[in-house]
Amino acid sequence: MIPRVRRHFWLLYPLWIVLCAGLFFALRDHQDPSRRHDRILSSEAAVRAVAILKQTNRARYAPYEAVHVAYAGRGEGGRAARWVVLCDRVPHTGLRDAVVVELDAQNGSLLTIRKPVN
Repeated sequence: MIPRVRRHFWLLYPLWIVLCAGLFFALRDHQDPSRRHDRILSSEAAVRAVAILKQTNRARYAPYEAVHVAYAGRGEGGRAARWVVLCDRVPHTGLRDAVVVELDAQNGSLLTIRKPVN
């Protein structure tokens, strides 16, 4: 017969849950320390890039959608830190009609619109 195992730490699990819930509510209004404060978020860069394409009449006949967003730091192919947003038409064209929108990483202003480089 298998002897019954005694669990000495059964109270630890509910205490851990209460501690985590308390920290969750105590820290809910604080800034996330993992987010960089010197640049906009990648999701915001994607939304801005699509809005810029709509403003420049590139999306007159078919809408564009952001398919990839990448951060390029200062010196990585440019002088300024920027978001490089790859946009393709909807329905997707296999990047045949794709454009690249480069936005300033700090304020999201337009740097350039160009075709992708293979």
